[in-house]
Amino acid sequence: MQENKPSHTALRVATQRAAHQLLDDPKVLDDPQALAILGPESAAALRADPRGSETSPISPYLRAFTAARSRYAEDQLGRAVESGVGQYVVLGAGLDTFALRNPHPPQALRVFEVDHPATQAWKRELMAQAGLAVPEGLTFAPMDFHEQTLAQGLAQAGHDPARPTFFSWLGVTPYLTPEAVMATLGFIASAPVGSGVAFDYAILPELLDPRGRMVLEAILQRVQASGEPWHAFFDPAALAGELAALGLGRVRDLDQAGINQLYFRDRGDGLGVGTMFHLMSAWV
Repeated sequence: MQENKPSHTALRVATQRAAHQLLDDPKVLDDPQALAILGPESAAALRADPRGSETSPISPYLRAFTAARSRYAEDQLGRAVESGVGQYVVLGAGLDTFALRNPHPPQALRVFEVDHPATQAWKRELMAQAGLAVPEGLTFAPMDFHEQTLAQGLAQAGHDPARPTFFSWLGVTPYLTPEAVMATLGFIASAPVGSGVAFDYAILPELLDPRGRMVLEAILQRVQASGEPWHAFFDPAALAGELAALGLGRVRDLDQAGINQLYFRDRGDGLGVGTMFHLMSAWV
């Protein structure tokens, strides 16, 4: 992201999540706060023209994936809480709304949102405009990775490294280097037994069919123009092996068919995800 400015990507993702609430039935992700978090003006504009956010033929696929990855992360979090995990770290939280609709009491699940200080300040301003109070169980962890490590930033926010934690990491890995992605996954792998992570990633362009590569190239041009280029792409089998080498187990990788089977089967509107992204979860 650009220095001292909120992320364009965070707004785009939040708009996709809000559009899903208006355009799609049934909803994969039921998010009553998705519109409010955009701020009054943007929410009103989207309500007036829900398809105004559809900027290309692939917009429905991206909207579907945005909803599915949040749903998947929250489904995995639910399993973690059932097993006794009481800390949830949202890496690159952007305008994520889970903490605003957290079904668990604060003493059962403490939520830490990690993001760049400029993006978090912008989010807090949008929340204030919408009349959304900071929930009791939420702690903001503004973090500039040029100045501190993830471990240092979480410790400063009050995260307990001795307790199991579930991490979600959505819409972030393509913007990092492969080395930075693996370093963060290594940090997660060092968490106490019972910890886990759900994240998404872009697959290597050479693994896509010609149409997929053409669509990817169009996206790469757009994110480059916005000042937030992509750097990291992975081979699913190789990535699963790297996670295993880090000590992460129960690795589950969901491709297009797996995601559509899990969240989009038997729909009348044909909504579903494309081929460019996978979802993955793993546990310590």
